[in-house]
Amino acid sequence: MKKNSSGKFSETFPENKGSWNLPAAKLPPHKDYRDFRSSMPWRVFRIMGEFVEGFEFIADFPKCVTIFGSTRSPESNKWYKEARKLGRLLAGEGIAVVTGGGPGVMEAANRGVFEGKGDSVGINIELPEEQRINPYVKRSRAFHYFFTRKVMLTYAAEAYVYFPGGFGTLDEFFEIITLIQTKEISSIPVILFGSEYWKPLTEWIDAEVCRKYKAVDQADTRIYTMVDSAEEALRIIKKAPIREEFYDKAHYDPKTK
Repeated sequence: MKKNSSGKFSETFPENKGSWNLPAAKLPPHKDYRDFRSSMPWRVFRIMGEFVEGFEFIADFPKCVTIFGSTRSPESNKWYKEARKLGRLLAGEGIAVVTGGGPGVMEAANRGVFEGKGDSVGINIELPEEQRINPYVKRSRAFHYFFTRKVMLTYAAEAYVYFPGGFGTLDEFFEIITLIQTKEISSIPVILFGSEYWKPLTEWIDAEVCRKYKAVDQADTRIYTMVDSAEEALRIIKKAPIREEFYDKAHYDPKTK
């Protein structure tokens, strides 16, 4: 994260933001300078610092939805268009959109909420020289460690929306439904966007994992819901309760945010 003229870290970004707006697999590797900052005790403190700063940052958005999806979806892709539309609809409801701040579906969701004049939030990756961030993010926090970033992406959202994506999207999906299954987090909407992409996976889970191998219960397959339009997703999201384990509902008024 770069410093501003006062020498403090800023949540806003340089004019050239987006120059590293690439899929994570194509980002340059972190350099290992082999100084004291590479020692294990220093890493522990750095991890603690990222958690503290991350929690403080995300707490500014008590009504938010986290959107996941492929970094490789171009502007012409239908999932890009639907994510952009969903972002605009959420902005109209006063709901912040949180993404990984990268390209593809993440950019589309940020773009939609940006165009709707809502809170467009990016939880992005810290690079050696600058941040990876799409141009439609209004507020962001960069993380050195992927796992601390991952926690912030899923912390306190009222709903999770998964567009078609790669390994990262699938990883996030299975982690969240596991946390709900084991009651580590409250039961909140998990929305799979695009039945043509998700239906083969959910049918395999139902037929093989659930019925054949009995590795999960039938009730576990109802943790998630499939939709094919931004309007369907919005109807589900609007019914989602405030995450009271993180925010005091009695003191939260979305009209004041």
